[in-house]
Amino acid sequence: EISHGLVGSEMCIRDRTNVHASGGSSMMKAASEALKAKNSSMLLIGVTVLTSMDESDLVEIGVINPAGQQVENLAKLAQQSGLDGVVCSAKEAAMLRQSLGDNFKLITPGIRLSDSVADDQKRVVTPLDAIAFGSDYLVIGRPITQSSNPMATLNEINKSIAG
Repeated sequence: EISHGLVGSEMCIRDRTNVHASGGSSMMKAASEALKAKNSSMLLIGVTVLTSMDESDLVEIGVINPAGQQVENLAKLAQQSGLDGVVCSAKEAAMLRQSLGDNFKLITPGIRLSDSVADDQKRVVTPLDAIAFGSDYLVIGRPITQSSNPMATLNEINKSIAG
C-alpha cells in the first residue's frame, strides 16, 4: 500500500478492517459499535463496488445503478453507519470527496502505471491521478508483485507521484 507516495511508511493503513457496504446499515452499525465497545482505534472501511466490476457485472448481480451511483449510495450509507471510509475506484474519489468531506477515508485499488496491463481491473487510474482525484490510500498490488524488479517499480511509482 502507498499513502500519498510513502511506501512502507507509518501512513500505510495497518490497523483496519473491511466490511462489505452492500451488507447494509444494520451490519455496518454493528461492526462500528463493536469496535467502539473495544475502544479500538482500528479504521472500519466499507467495500463498495470492486474495481474489477463495471455496469455489465452489476447488472448480472441485479444492481441497476451505474457503478459510480452505486459506489456513492454505498459510501453515503457507510458514512451514515459510522464507518471511517470506503474502498472505491479512484474514478469515484473526486465525487465522494466532494459529497462526503475530507475526513472520510478513500482507499483505492485498481491502481496501474500508465504502461501497466489492467489485468482483470476495469476501473483503473494511475497513482498520480488517484491522488489528484482525492484518494487517501492507494492499493498497488500486481504492478509491483508481478514486476521483474519490484523495487524499481516502487521507485518508478514514487517518482511519478513526486513529479
